[in-house]
Amino acid sequence: MDADTTLLEVRNLSKSFSGIVAVDDVSFDITRGEIVGLIGPNGAGKSTTFDLLSGFVQPDDGEIRFKSEDIGDLEPHERSLKGMTRTFQITRELVGMSVMENMLLAGQQHPGETAIGALLNTQSVRSREAEVRENAERYLKQLDLWPVRDEYAGNLSGGQRKLLEIGRALMTEPDLMMFDEPVAGVNPELTDRILEQIIDLKEEMGMTFLIVEHDMKVIMSVSDKIVGMHNGEVISEGPPSVVQKDDDLIDAYLGGV
Repeated sequence: MDADTTLLEVRNLSKSFSGIVAVDDVSFDITRGEIVGLIGPNGAGKSTTFDLLSGFVQPDDGEIRFKSEDIGDLEPHERSLKGMTRTFQITRELVGMSVMENMLLAGQQHPGETAIGALLNTQSVRSREAEVRENAERYLKQLDLWPVRDEYAGNLSGGQRKLLEIGRALMTEPDLMMFDEPVAGVNPELTDRILEQIIDLKEEMGMTFLIVEHDMKVIMSVSDKIVGMHNGEVISEGPPSVVQKDDDLIDAYLGGV
C-alpha cells in the first residue's frame, strides 16, 4: 500500500490479560480519507484493540505506525498531539461548564497554557485564542449545537452529548478520529444526524475514521471498509457488501451474541 495514503498501520498486535488472549496477532491498515468499521460479537477483542491503538493499554507484541511513525511507546495525550483522537462510549464532557467552554478547553497547543505565555499575553497567545474560538464556533454550528452553546453540558440530551464529544474531538484538529459506539443510546433522529456529520466530515474535510459500533445497520451504512473480529483475531476484512456475506463472520455473530 502507498505510504503516502496509509495513515495507520497495525501489525501483529497482541494482548493478554492474566493468560487470557484478548487480541491475537491483529493486522490491518487505514487509508487516509476512509471510514473503517471495527466489528465483532461481544468478547471479539474490539474494545481492547481500540484501547491499544489509542494508548490506554500497552500491547504485549506488535507494532502501531501512525503517519509512518512508530507510536507504540506514546501516551494517549502524545498520540492526540500527533493527530489521533478518540471518543468514548460514555461521554466525558465537563458537565458543570457550558458547551462553548467545553469546546474551548479541547483546543490544543495553546501558548497561553504556559506560565510565561499567560503572563505576557503575547500576540501569539491572542492569535491562538482567536483561532480556537473561531474553530469552536464553526464546529458548533456544523454540529447543530450553536443554539445551546451557553447551556451547561450536563443539561444536554444523550444525543447532544455525543455531538459535543465529536466537537471536542474536532477541536484537537485530528488526522484520525476514533469513535467508540458513537450512536449508542441515541434516538433515531439524532443517530441520523451523527451519521450525516461523520459522512460530511469525510467528504468536506477528507477526515479519516475508525468506528467501533454494535449496530450493524449503522456501521454498514457509513463504512468504506469493515474489519471483522472474533476471539481476538481478524476473520474478515473488506467493503461492507463483501463482509456482510462472509460466512465466518455470520457464524461468529450467531454464536457470540
